[in-house]
Parts: sequence; structure tokens; C-alpha cells
Amino acid sequence: MSTEPRTVNVRILVVRELEVPEPEWCVDPHDGAHFLTDVTHYGPAQRLEFRGEPLWTAMLAQAPYSADPQVGVYVEQSRFTGTLDAAGLRELADAQQAHADYLRRLADEIPGGEQ
Repeated sequence: MSTEPRTVNVRILVVRELEVPEPEWCVDPHDGAHFLTDVTHYGPAQRLEFRGEPLWTAMLAQAPYSADPQVGVYVEQSRFTGTLDAAGLRELADAQQAHADYLRRLADEIPGGEQ
């Protein structure tokens, strides 16, 4: 049996604060980033609803240290389901039109996104 000391390389996660530039629209508390590429700025989330149920959530987003650091819009689609009569379908279409108008306004807030 050898009495020589042995060594091993162990990967560790070094935790320290890092100061990063933040856009004025960012409202994210920036909790929980483990790697620089995890840093993401999020603007205020807007729930786009129909009859009080969420259909979409949309917000400005930017991951400045990712492969694509451009500002964009993060969009989530919910799981709304239901059978609608003609009036309800028209109501949904009206809600979707209002949501589309909002998403177009949000697109104008992306740098270079103005038409």
C-alpha cells in the first residue's frame, strides 16, 4: 500500500456576485443564476386572458450572455380549452384581436422592431 498523498480534481461551483448592466424595463429580481449564460432580464409579464382564463403570457426578455443576446419577447401559451357557441367564438376572436394588437405594440418596443 502506497503512502504517497493522492489528489483528485473536483469541479466546484464558485458563487460570487457579478455586476451586470440592466435595461430600464427589467423587473426581474435575478435570483438563481448559476452560470453567466443563465442571466436573463425580464420585463413585466402581461397575462392575455379570455373570460378570466390565461391564454398567453408575454414579456420583454434578454439573455445578454447567451448565444443570442438580442432583446425579444418571451411568450408562454396556456392550456385553455373549451367548447364555444357562435357568440363565444366571436368573443374569443375579439380577445385574440386585442391580444394581437398588444403583441404588435410589444414588438415595437424591441430595438429595431419598429415598423
